[in-house]
Amino acid sequence: MRSVEEHLHAVLDGVEPLSPLDHTLLDARTCVLAEDVTAPWPLPAFDNSSMDGYAVIAADLDSASDGKPTSLSVVDDVPAGYRASVPVRPGTAIRIMTGAPLPDGADAVVPVELTDGGTDTVRVTSSIKRGSHVRRRGEDVQLGDLVVRSGALLGPREIALLAAVGRGRVRVHPQPRVVVLSTGSELVEPGAALSPGLIVDSNGVTIAAAVQEAGAIAYRVGPVKDDTSTLLATLEDQLVRADLIITTGGVSAGAYDTVKAVLSRLGTVEFTRVAMQPGMPQGHGTLGPDATPIFTLPGNPVSAYVSFEVFVRPVLRRMLGHQHIYRPVVRAVLAETLHSPAGKRQFARGHLAVEDGRYVVRPAGGQGSHMLGALAKANALVVVPEDVTEAKPGTAVAVLRLDEG
Repeated sequence: MRSVEEHLHAVLDGVEPLSPLDHTLLDARTCVLAEDVTAPWPLPAFDNSSMDGYAVIAADLDSASDGKPTSLSVVDDVPAGYRASVPVRPGTAIRIMTGAPLPDGADAVVPVELTDGGTDTVRVTSSIKRGSHVRRRGEDVQLGDLVVRSGALLGPREIALLAAVGRGRVRVHPQPRVVVLSTGSELVEPGAALSPGLIVDSNGVTIAAAVQEAGAIAYRVGPVKDDTSTLLATLEDQLVRADLIITTGGVSAGAYDTVKAVLSRLGTVEFTRVAMQPGMPQGHGTLGPDATPIFTLPGNPVSAYVSFEVFVRPVLRRMLGHQHIYRPVVRAVLAETLHSPAGKRQFARGHLAVEDGRYVVRPAGGQGSHMLGALAKANALVVVPEDVTEAKPGTAVAVLRLDEG
């Protein structure tokens, strides 16, 4: 029987980020950047106004007040996207809109709220300091600055900066295409009518959703019956669009465990037992001419989900190009007793909260591998080591946070 670390090392061995592709900015959202991007110009690119108002020489307004406004001649009008046709000289002002270039000669902008809004002559009711309401060239980003580093996850803020420095396209590690396939003659689609002996395929939608949450693209294949030829044909059909395949069910020692029977013949998938609960039966290998990775996860829904979190998610995150591929782990105080089998690492479903300034975790209901109600209440997995059979209240435990990437 393998340890969790041994199996994790086996499935991560040789996994590299997918080869970079050129994407538009919007298509690159949620992808990891595969190049350093530097600024070809400063931001702002020129001195400009941060307010609607009047470009002035600050010294002209030293004596301006509510009781004694200073009058200036308005010699030009500059909307955003245009430049002034004349400079500002002593005793004059230029009406200016937010974002418009600061005219030559001006050293400040008076907000329109401090004026009477005049168009030929403007009355200013307050003095201002030199540089007021002026965005200086390069005050945000200098020419040649490294603005987004290779390895950065691209969200709206990073994309905004890339657009501002003129990048319409960038090289990124693409999202892996993941085929999720459930097996079992007892399975029916969610929403279909049930008859005695049948169950809903919750695994397919659960794992597909987990794939998407990890940042990859999920292609869910409806339940495949326990038939050797059907399963082989389905796998062959899906290889053309898969960077990785995940199956659930059929990997134990039952008479109708089709996945194990079919893939064992190919000689590329290794089936093993991992010293963990839930999720002991595991399979991993490659399929097809391109050696597409395949994970065969247990059929019990909680076992499948926990197996995905512990083994598959780190692989996907590495394929995406992330530097940090694991869920965050925190230390928390256990609020209730947890029992665990000897020799196995338990990943117990728990609810993590902050109480009195410290992390506290409580088991989230029953720990059976079929109990989706408890799983839905959990936001964390409590890790109980192999040599611990009873963790008592007050014990400090490691906790995988499921609500943070």
